[in-house]
Amino acid sequence: METFAPPRSLVEHTGFAADRDRALADLSPGIIDAPIRSLITGLADIDCCFTLQSCHGHFVHAGQPDAESLAPPPEHVVDPVTWRIAYLALCVRNDAAGRRLLTGLADIPALDPAYIQFGSPDWFWERQPNSFALQVEPTRFAHLDQAVVDATETRHLARTRDRFFLRLDRLVRKFHD
Repeated sequence: METFAPPRSLVEHTGFAADRDRALADLSPGIIDAPIRSLITGLADIDCCFTLQSCHGHFVHAGQPDAESLAPPPEHVVDPVTWRIAYLALCVRNDAAGRRLLTGLADIPALDPAYIQFGSPDWFWERQPNSFALQVEPTRFAHLDQAVVDATETRHLARTRDRFFLRLDRLVRKFHD
């Protein structure tokens, strides 16, 4: 699946409130990856956005063939490792608070520009206007939802993913203050 496209400009979205209400009604915290559950539920309390999808990111390898495992890669993982991207996709309201949130989201790739992308994937935008996504994926694989990487890059991805979600958590907390 192709996952990346450059960010778009916000457009009018007269159905935002109804779409947000539906998304919040469908929100089931029990199916969210445990490490990011509080982040996603925290986003639900910010009225200028709603989450479309998310994933903590998964490492799949011979020692851990479960594609949904939340286990970090072991220190001595053997190549190859399939990285299933970490990401957050959300819809943002076209107003001052939404633009402030977008500015904060757009700053996150600066943590590691070779591994974090911010954009408006076509797949989300076609279903929901004002959709944006942040993803942790090596840039050379930015258009894919998974990539095969070596052990060294696996460790880098794990560190980058953790820093990525910490930064997102800090951003969400700013909206709660």
